[in-house]
Amino acid sequence: MKFIEFKERFKDLTVIPSKIIFNSTAARYSDYNQIERWCKKGLLIQLRRGLYILGKNDRRIEPSHVFLAGQIYQPSYVSLEFALNYYGIIPEMVSDITSVTTRKTSRFTGEFGNFIYQKIKPEFFRGFLCQKDDNGLEYFMAESEKALADFIYLNIGRFSLINLKDVLLESYRFENLNFLNQDKIRFYFRLFGIKKMNAIAEILCEMIKEDL
Repeated sequence: MKFIEFKERFKDLTVIPSKIIFNSTAARYSDYNQIERWCKKGLLIQLRRGLYILGKNDRRIEPSHVFLAGQIYQPSYVSLEFALNYYGIIPEMVSDITSVTTRKTSRFTGEFGNFIYQKIKPEFFRGFLCQKDDNGLEYFMAESEKALADFIYLNIGRFSLINLKDVLLESYRFENLNFLNQDKIRFYFRLFGIKKMNAIAEILCEMIKEDL
């Protein structure tokens, strides 16, 4: 197949899985070599093994990084540092797209940047919403309170209850806590079933009251 035929066939797909490109019974070794050559020329971009996107000059839509995060590794939802910055809880810009998943912890790096996925148990995989980017493409992002709970849980060893408030305000520069829902904070932190998480939730609720 020539590339002009390829892009015409798949022009309406934002991302292109290899299972759609190849018929499992008809695919030839030369077809896979052709895909590799197109990637080397920049006509196709490999997001991960088995998932591609047309090159910049040929794709109709410029997908957001948060949309791509959900396509590259499933199931997953955007959370942790990226979500905390998105909600204005931490001020530093976060270039890596951080997500949680029920699959093994993984990282994918390519033309669109770094996509980091941290594993949590299936029973903790909740507290996220379906949103749409500027192109109307759907992706999943944690609620602000769940992003905070995910972050604390996956970094629980870094935090001490003794000086937690100072660490969060000075080292992590937490801010704009007044919009957080205290009931949701308690619910999502208790979801993990760890006493220390419950104690941290109460400290955060105190901080929210002080920020009102």
